[in-house]
Amino acid sequence: MTNTIRQSHWENVYATKGEADVSWFQETPALSVELMELVGATPDSAIIDIGGGASRLVDALLARGFKDLTVLDLSPAALAASRKRLGSQSDQVAWIAADITEWEPSRTYDVWHDRAAFHFLTDRADQAAYVARLGSALRQDGHAIIGTFAPDGPEKCSGLPVMRYDAASLQKVLGPGFALVDSRRYNHTTPTGATQIFHFSTFRRVE
Repeated sequence: MTNTIRQSHWENVYATKGEADVSWFQETPALSVELMELVGATPDSAIIDIGGGASRLVDALLARGFKDLTVLDLSPAALAASRKRLGSQSDQVAWIAADITEWEPSRTYDVWHDRAAFHFLTDRADQAAYVARLGSALRQDGHAIIGTFAPDGPEKCSGLPVMRYDAASLQKVLGPGFALVDSRRYNHTTPTGATQIFHFSTFRRVE
């Protein structure tokens, strides 16, 4: 899938569906917050949420006093939805409309969070581009929290094919520069009551 087609797809999704009408909607991103605590993130930590356009993780982190937050998504419509929801609080967040496979980081972060963005990259070149951006944007000893569909999770989402991972297969893609520190399965209940099985892997960037 080309970057243009990918962006067009997600713009259409967020332009035509309400926040709670998509399968990945979470009122409270409890596991993501728990993993932030696991890696020792503090209110002064620099955190970037990849593909977090309309996610409520940024709301939860702002409520906990986090001050250095960035949300990156290829859909301006998704980012606009979050900014509208947050109101004046949105001024406390850096918003980046970009395709992660083309984005050029201008700074580094302490925590890289990605819930359900990476698994849409089914092309090896796109996966390599993602890992290159991760390597550039995450500081030494920083942590990457990546949630994907588990090996027995859905094969498609939003009409698109996905890759499915456990900790070992994701480690293979990321390479030796990332050391696994935590691995867990997670059952996500969609707004319609269906269950989607995710796998969350947390890595520390090493030499």
